[in-house]
Amino acid sequence: MPPLLSLPLLVLLLLSPSLHAADDICIVGSGISGASTAFFLTNYTSALPHELRVFERRNKVGGRLATVTVSGDEFEAGGSIIHPRNLHVRRFAALLGLAARADGDDDDWLGIWDGGRFVFKTLCPPPPGSSWLRRRLHGVANSLLLLWRYGLSLFRMDSFVQEMLQKFLRYYNGFESRPVFDNVEEMLKWSGLYGLTQRTLEELIDAGMNSQTISELVTVITRINYGQSVSMSGLAGAVSLAGSESGLWAIKGGNWQLAAGLLKTANANLHLQEGIDSIFDAGDYYVLKSNKGQEYNCKVTVIATPLDEVNITFVPPISVPPRKMQHTHTTFVRGLLNPKFFGLSSVSDIPKLIGTMELPDVPFSCISVLKKHSEHDMTYKMFSRTKLGETLLDQIFSTREETVRIDWPAYPHYHAPEDFAPIILDGKHLYYVNSFESAASAMETGAVAAENIARLIISRLPLGLRARLSSPSSEKGPPEPHMESFIGEEDSRRVDL
Repeated sequence: MPPLLSLPLLVLLLLSPSLHAADDICIVGSGISGASTAFFLTNYTSALPHELRVFERRNKVGGRLATVTVSGDEFEAGGSIIHPRNLHVRRFAALLGLAARADGDDDDWLGIWDGGRFVFKTLCPPPPGSSWLRRRLHGVANSLLLLWRYGLSLFRMDSFVQEMLQKFLRYYNGFESRPVFDNVEEMLKWSGLYGLTQRTLEELIDAGMNSQTISELVTVITRINYGQSVSMSGLAGAVSLAGSESGLWAIKGGNWQLAAGLLKTANANLHLQEGIDSIFDAGDYYVLKSNKGQEYNCKVTVIATPLDEVNITFVPPISVPPRKMQHTHTTFVRGLLNPKFFGLSSVSDIPKLIGTMELPDVPFSCISVLKKHSEHDMTYKMFSRTKLGETLLDQIFSTREETVRIDWPAYPHYHAPEDFAPIILDGKHLYYVNSFESAASAMETGAVAAENIARLIISRLPLGLRARLSSPSSEKGPPEPHMESFIGEEDSRRVDL
């Protein structure tokens, strides 16, 4: 072939993305797990020598962190709460300059409903503007009321949760005392949490709590936070119980901003509305084919979305244990509850948070007041395991101005003993962040799993850890839990979303 004729062909060969290996790092999913992976990869390396691509099949980042608009007001529709000991998420918020949402009145008014009546209610909170002393006395009276009904089981439940949290805090230890894990089982065994995934919550707490506490209070909490009963696996159950503690908060404007800010900080090349249909192992790299017909060559591929309900073809096939996702049907209603449905005579007698027991005639998991517009106009949020029909909603509510429904594959359906998918899906560089989600699902567990995978990738590729990541370990006893490696850059790396 004449030299002039071979030049165009040579150019085509060089430019064709499917004919030569690339060094890109590709992340499938822009939720908190994918965004955290991107952030830690860039934060833990002095200079990432590869392009970082993040693929999101929807038109907005955040995954299961999302908001919904009801009558002009924006409310959390997905992951809603942040625990005060969620250290990664706390530091993310500080780095990104995200403020906590102000919810006003912190007094909770809980009612436990059995499908026919309220079997227990805490005291109605004092009116807005009440004195500190009155609010304090109200809190003490509620504590005594709970203690009278549930007794020492309250202390045993708290002890169970605190023991879990202390073990979970080990995941914030310095690198010298915290290994990199290539499988979930070893990661859980190292922290002492593995045993909780092998037995049900009911089995773990049955010896220390009375049956009334389990059937009422514990069940209400697991139904609200995971849509499941006390037959769920123990670690997820303990995380659920931790979600009932005080000090919970959320990001003003929506928790999805955590994912958006982390991706911007990581300088990720974001591919919105571009899902991945197939992943082909080409030897030294992976070929990712998107729903837009594009192909991307990636040295490393991280799956940061549950594989249970996405249709990605892997060549060669991968093997993960079967796992069912628990769908949460979230129904937002602006209107007014019907007190007669709950066996009451007045709307003012209905608690702000209605939790329900695990009984066949109970159609929903919980109802909460999101915003009180007036005495006869409120916005509510309902969780249920199935879609709530129009007829049922007309029975529950006396008036409805607007109804918004969302069906979330919110978290795994937990059972004991839990099986875990591999973190490394093929023995090479195909990683799965959401394998850890079979232990427990929350924003923080996603961040913890992502941080481990970022370290795992760095340890298996010549990316180079930042020199300042190491910190001296404690000379006496185990090191204190701490957050490494934002390296004093919060001020210089704040992100305007």
